[in-house]
Amino acid sequence: MSNGSISTPIIDHRVGGAPWSGASSRTAPVYNPATGAVSAQVRLAGAADLDAAVATASAAWPAWRDASIAKRQTVLFAFRELLNARKDELAAILTAEHGKVTSDALGEITRGLEVVEFACGLGHLLKGSYSDSVSTGVDVYTLRQPLGVVGVISPFNFPAMVPLWFVPIALAAGNAVVLKPSEKDPSASVWIADLFAEAGLPDGVLSVVHGDKEAVDALIDHPAVRAVSFVGSTPIAAYIYERAGAAGTRVQALGGAKNHMLVLPDADLDLAADAAVNAGFGSAGERCMAVSAVLAVEPIADALVAKIAERMATLRTGDGTRGCDMGPLITREHRDKVASYIDIAAADGADVVVDGRDVVVDGEPGGFWLGPTLIDRVPLSSRAYTDEIFGPVLSVIRVAGYDEALAIIEAGPYGNGTAIFTNDGGAARRFQREVSVGMVGINVPIPVPVAYHSFGGWKASLFGSAKAYGPQGFEFFTQEKAVTARWLDPSHGGLNLGFPQHD
Repeated sequence: MSNGSISTPIIDHRVGGAPWSGASSRTAPVYNPATGAVSAQVRLAGAADLDAAVATASAAWPAWRDASIAKRQTVLFAFRELLNARKDELAAILTAEHGKVTSDALGEITRGLEVVEFACGLGHLLKGSYSDSVSTGVDVYTLRQPLGVVGVISPFNFPAMVPLWFVPIALAAGNAVVLKPSEKDPSASVWIADLFAEAGLPDGVLSVVHGDKEAVDALIDHPAVRAVSFVGSTPIAAYIYERAGAAGTRVQALGGAKNHMLVLPDADLDLAADAAVNAGFGSAGERCMAVSAVLAVEPIADALVAKIAERMATLRTGDGTRGCDMGPLITREHRDKVASYIDIAAADGADVVVDGRDVVVDGEPGGFWLGPTLIDRVPLSSRAYTDEIFGPVLSVIRVAGYDEALAIIEAGPYGNGTAIFTNDGGAARRFQREVSVGMVGINVPIPVPVAYHSFGGWKASLFGSAKAYGPQGFEFFTQEKAVTARWLDPSHGGLNLGFPQHD
């Protein structure tokens, strides 16, 4: 495909261990958010393309299922070493297609590496249990076995980390995977699949199929797909959960968030201000674990707002390749949507302390820029508070005390992440027990669990019973089989038509 006289690269699917164009002729543009220019066209799969990818995965799965734990572990260890050695390559892809600065891209990869390392312990994580002599001469034991072909649908905001949350665990458990990345920044998934092949993963066990809603629906509906993992907005998570349920497909769907950071009067305000800036504006606020609302308990709100604004003045927004602190947003449409909330907040009576629309950037004028924004005295009725903005907009809500702040958090529909900043151990302990949120930070602004715990929220932030990675990740991608066994000896007792009893 061409753009005038300039050839535009095509990003192919990856099926059966090689690039694959598929039957669909549809494509979508992939942008460099720092310039606003189209950098490539990505293929958009139709239902027939998805069907072909699943058929390839189904054919490759039995041999991978039967591969020994040692063989699977060897592939995962090799992948881990390759990824660690070549993470700068992947970081450059993230910066070019997502726009995040290099340090943030490398941080994303590092958190993904943690899950790869965790998956390397599959020998321990796939162990069953054994009960000896539950009855005379009878033993009971359990096996953890793979599901078959599984699907992973990953979002634009973490094009490397989220696939690395799911794919290594699904593969370690013995499944074949069809990965459908976001069409906005698809190249990272292809790079990861190529690296798995270099690590020794057999062809067909991991495929990458690009696409939009048509591909998502086909993946969920396919009768050979046993489970689907998704990370994204709450409306889409709810849709996928309901559609998968109707298809009889196992599903874990992680949705959106409106994460609150509660700052008590006894908190270290310098630490709290640093945390609010780091958690509010990292990755341009395009994180489901970003802090978007600071609940400042009076009388410290004025001082806290001033400290946050002072730190924001030092931030440099621009091209991620130029050593800036914050990059662009993913698309022009998303940038404009996020910016509209500044107008909404002002119209609702809030104070716009720092307006990111006025930012001077270190980058091309065509980039999708919006600088860090701080809005004070945001009414709880404003859409600037109630909506998940998913951008670099930090709202401050002033409250009279702990109870009022907790009530605000509890009233919200989401329960992904939250944090409390305090030096009062009793208050922190009370908060961690009372708040209806799945991941809680105490003087930690982004409480993403390490790989050997599991990631996921409560309420409208998680659909399905299984969280991501950690022990729950292995449980999701396997099914348990219970075996009751008796090896008869010559003195067995003959026929007995009564209901079996343990003796």
